[in-house]
Amino acid sequence: MTLTLEDIAKFSGVSRSTVSRVINGDEKVSEETRQRVLNIIQQYNFQPNMAARRLAAGRTNVIGLVIPTDGGNIFNDPYFSSLIQGVSAQCNHREYSVMLWLAEPEFEHRMVSQIVSNGMVDGVVVSSTLIDEPIVLSLQNSMMPFVLIGHRPAIQASSVDIDNLLAAYQATSHLINCSSPRKRIATIAGPQNTIAGHDRLKGYNLALQENGITIDNTLVIVGNFSEASGYSAMQQLLPTRPDAVFVASDLMAAGAYRAIREAGLSIPGDIAIVGFDDLPIATQMDPPLSTIHQPIQRIGEQAVQLLINQLQHEESKPTHLIIQPELILRASCGCTNLANNSA
Repeated sequence: MTLTLEDIAKFSGVSRSTVSRVINGDEKVSEETRQRVLNIIQQYNFQPNMAARRLAAGRTNVIGLVIPTDGGNIFNDPYFSSLIQGVSAQCNHREYSVMLWLAEPEFEHRMVSQIVSNGMVDGVVVSSTLIDEPIVLSLQNSMMPFVLIGHRPAIQASSVDIDNLLAAYQATSHLINCSSPRKRIATIAGPQNTIAGHDRLKGYNLALQENGITIDNTLVIVGNFSEASGYSAMQQLLPTRPDAVFVASDLMAAGAYRAIREAGLSIPGDIAIVGFDDLPIATQMDPPLSTIHQPIQRIGEQAVQLLINQLQHEESKPTHLIIQPELILRASCGCTNLANNSA
């Protein structure tokens, strides 16, 4: 039997409004009346419509996760699955639900309008990949609370990100100086219209400059973070005879491995490699991949924490969390001393 508030009121001999006050914890209701209503609720296992109550209170307890990319990239890239896990885990812990929005370019304008105006979410976490992401600009012009994954200095919003520039600097410097010094250090960079791609290439260039190595543009190939682009980029680099490569994602590094092997060369004997992300595949590659550890799931969790704090303290100022990178040393970089090996 599905009970309504009217049914509970009838069975307990009180008004509908009194039942509502008991459910909402109104202290003005007498203890005798409260117990009578609660006994009926317990007897019939009555479950209030929580969605209706939250909407009436101006809260849905739903957080939107906006990923400005096409669905194919999300389901083929382990980065996004880890990010979604982190966001979902923290939402569950804080008794929020998650609504996933895939922001395909042709539907971005309509999607932003739905997010801002339909009242289905309290706020959104945006995985902000593009430097000039239109969704971020639209959200900034709205009243919708939001948090960015990926720093955007010009945007007045809280954010969480790894220090991509420092991470790339450390990875490239390590390739230059570990074991026998290497001078022809190439990079397979990420897309330059993305925050991560731009900052990681900048860190690579800075490491070369500070180690007295002239930047050679023939040693720089831009990929799109996919394994296929890493394979193609490495094929283009091989004629330039690099002795080491910093690759801006582990998926691209997997493609680079395949191109190097097909050319009859060895890793790290002929070409040393350091990747970025520390995805599960890094330990499964042969040899295991040295890489920058990016705590993707924790980044998702912290983004949710920032957003809920913003929802609970509306006057709070934007908070910017920058995670310090960690270089995980495995066999692919050719180090003779792998004391920090975590493979």
